[in-house]
Amino acid sequence: MKRNIIILLASVLLLSSCKDLLEPAIENNRDLNPDDFTANDARFPFGVLLNGYNRIPTNGWSFNDVATDDAVTNDQTNGFLKMANGQWAANNNPLNQWQNCYAAIQYLNIMLRDVDSVQWASDAATSKLFGMRVKGEAYGLRALFFYHLLQAHAGVGESGQLMGVPLMLDVQNPNTDFNQPRASFENCMKQIYSDLDKADALLPLDYENITNTANPVPAKYGAISKEQYDRVFGTLFRGLLTGRIAKAIRSKAALLAASPAFSTGSSTTWADAANYAGEVLTLKGGVGALAPKGLTWFSDGAEISGLADGANPPEILWRNNYGDNRDLEQANYPPTLFGNGRINPTQNLVDAFPMLNGYPISDAASGYVASNPYNNRDPRLKQFILVNGGTAGPNATVINTAADGATNDGLNKVETSTRTGYYLRKLLRQDVNLNPNSANNQRHYKPHIRYTELFLNYAEAANEAWGPMGTGSNAFSAYDVIKAIRKRAGIGTTNNDAYLETAKASKEQMRELIHNERRLELCFEGFRFWDLRRWKAPLTETAKGVSISNNIPTIIDVESRQFQPFMIYGPIPYLEILKFGALEQNQGWR
Repeated sequence: MKRNIIILLASVLLLSSCKDLLEPAIENNRDLNPDDFTANDARFPFGVLLNGYNRIPTNGWSFNDVATDDAVTNDQTNGFLKMANGQWAANNNPLNQWQNCYAAIQYLNIMLRDVDSVQWASDAATSKLFGMRVKGEAYGLRALFFYHLLQAHAGVGESGQLMGVPLMLDVQNPNTDFNQPRASFENCMKQIYSDLDKADALLPLDYENITNTANPVPAKYGAISKEQYDRVFGTLFRGLLTGRIAKAIRSKAALLAASPAFSTGSSTTWADAANYAGEVLTLKGGVGALAPKGLTWFSDGAEISGLADGANPPEILWRNNYGDNRDLEQANYPPTLFGNGRINPTQNLVDAFPMLNGYPISDAASGYVASNPYNNRDPRLKQFILVNGGTAGPNATVINTAADGATNDGLNKVETSTRTGYYLRKLLRQDVNLNPNSANNQRHYKPHIRYTELFLNYAEAANEAWGPMGTGSNAFSAYDVIKAIRKRAGIGTTNNDAYLETAKASKEQMRELIHNERRLELCFEGFRFWDLRRWKAPLTETAKGVSISNNIPTIIDVESRQFQPFMIYGPIPYLEILKFGALEQNQGWR
């Protein structure tokens, strides 16, 4: 039976308007196989595609920083805490993406199989455009899920080869042979690039209406009217995957593949990774387009409340839905502000913030005074971390984290107190009130991709490929990017950032600086654990804190890290290894 589905504009509006684009309604439940498109419901095929969007791993905050040297938690049931304390195993893996990603890929494969047999609109030209768009989205999303699978599960197998994951590219059914071997890492990367190329070719750069003759219908869509184009690719669909987003996913995947942990099994070079990031940044406007308010994307209430459905501020390339809530604040405000103080930044991370003059605190030229450790520091320190004497909450309450403090905000006072002498400030809206007598919610969203991430991707890859000042075929260097990021942060502005000027003469020193800037700019956004592993950097640095008594700070050990060297690669899930003999486990895991 030919699968004909007539989709009307009203159906499109139903899917994409209201509170925000892509906010899922009640899940479609059917007495049908998931690959059955014969139901006479225009929303069903879109629902299959939206299942992929709803499974994007970056939805929600994982705070895997708790498994690194950047943070600990006072929640003793936290899976990342247990992982860092030696309980990480193939059958106990908080970072597991296997089931989620392969479930999403199955739905996307269904779309790719059946998309051309669906009549998306009564008008043939419009129906063809819808088919192109849906197919492009499915290819791009499939590439994204394979990237997340590689990040979580690729590694050196028992054979000694760098392995990826099984490339499931067809719809699975009860007759499918599920006992498939892992593809090589290189072949997985080739598949990701192939899917992204197809997505880029099918999708518009952005979802925008055709406004005038200076903004014509792209030639790849043929001779269609403005109305037809806007109906399929117009502003109504902001928030869905675009050509620009596909280019950014390529940058993320290439950075992973070029990194030390994966480069031996990949033909992707540092120059490739730099050029992929550079392409996106050039479209944005280069280094001069670094968003001036990029540090306050999570706390700028006016900017956030003014977001139209699907629209992004300058710092954000792609985000999830916004929602009005107080969940992050409830979890992470200190106890006197009625919070649970869950994520506690470490002294290790605090020490990574330079002085206001740009020098690391370990440098003799920095002017750092250990007895007054938060004075004249990088402004990002107090923007991201609540230090002793800092303020928080709607009334700018002064928070005392000292061990001899008089409130429960002090070090280890109660179960919800800090274990390190610090509380989280980044990501939290300080205009949220948790007082039960006057509690309120505020709008939050989570980025899937920030432009600052792409700038840092470029800086890292360009420095490795061409050195601090090299540009390849691009118009800017790693040095240019880091200078702009540090200037935005407000450091080194009085001395022309003398430390950076010294670093630009050395790839090794610039590498260290870029890694540190990435640590600071992206802290608590789920990057640190993956970065340490792809760099082959030590995972076992003890998490430290500060105990302040009589106004004298003393550095303390808070939590050790129990990782083995082979854990730079994650495991294949234990149950998958038991079920399928063709699957090869990564070395060291059982």
